[in-house]
Amino acid sequence: MADFNVNHITGKQGQQGTVLAGVTTVSSTGSMRIPSGPIEQRGGRGRAVRAGGRISPAQRREMDYVEIATTGNATSFGELSQQSAYNAAVSSSTRGVVQLAGSPSSGSYSTKLDYFIFSSQGGANDFGELTQGRIMGKGSVSDGTRGVFAGGRIAPGVDTQVIDYITIASTGDASDFGDLDKKRASLAHNVSSPTRGLFGGGYTDPAYETQHKNIQYITIQTKGDSKDFGELFTGRYRLTGCSSPTRGLFLGGRYTSSAPNTISSINLIDYVTIATLGNAQDFGDLNYLAGGAAGASSQTRGLCMGGFTPTVVNQISYVTIASTGNGADFGDLTQAVDDPCAASDVHGGIGD
Repeated sequence: MADFNVNHITGKQGQQGTVLAGVTTVSSTGSMRIPSGPIEQRGGRGRAVRAGGRISPAQRREMDYVEIATTGNATSFGELSQQSAYNAAVSSSTRGVVQLAGSPSSGSYSTKLDYFIFSSQGGANDFGELTQGRIMGKGSVSDGTRGVFAGGRIAPGVDTQVIDYITIASTGDASDFGDLDKKRASLAHNVSSPTRGLFGGGYTDPAYETQHKNIQYITIQTKGDSKDFGELFTGRYRLTGCSSPTRGLFLGGRYTSSAPNTISSINLIDYVTIATLGNAQDFGDLNYLAGGAAGASSQTRGLCMGGFTPTVVNQISYVTIASTGNGADFGDLTQAVDDPCAASDVHGGIGD
């Protein structure tokens, strides 16, 4: 390896150093080009990772990933530290953190958090614990620095309104952030801007009797209780979400009709402008019925991954967030899976 040592650089007249400003090019084959433009356009970012889920009744630990700007099938990423479904995830530009929700069939309500590095394919490692064990939360938002988890079920037939937060770049246990407006589980996740996070939909036990239309919001860097934002088109639960820095989308979900335990999945997409308050508007439809899916996004494109149609699927659908319209086929996950979670390294809550 050759050494490159520079003690002094002058211009042609010898009186001052060479000034590099504006657009500067070097024709040498040994030159280095300095990256420019938004980080997400420089390469190495734009990856979405799906984690866990279930192929009823078995919980899964597999993880896979896609490059959001392309289309195609997912590739294996590794594994979570344990089998888990009904998970939630938050992320920064380098790291994702997964809340492992445990298994309702075993009575396990997990407090465990795992983390992974987007640029690797090595699976997940231990991060810390939530303030209380829960499943069916999925209310999760992040701004690239702080990750927030809201709601969930903490015991059979008992939901919570507790909101926890973590600092994504560290490891350690979560701390109390505040409370939701009411106890609820199975909220939308991954709807956030660089300042604000939204929690939409969900249900309150027993037996899914109350299916919420309400959307709540928080300011991610300011602790406190959530506040009213507006309403979804349709009350539903096990929906997912995605976002750009300005717009949030709520994707799919399930609802229970008046007949007990008659559950249907839907393909509805509605959207909001995150910086304002108000009710959601119609965006279009997914290209498949998606209850219990995972959502992830870049700052331009949103993904809906897996879920239940009424059969478990491995489909991935995508939309362009700034437009309106129906979802289109992206490719397939490595396995058909219900109730997974997902996160990306560039999304609405991560600035440039």
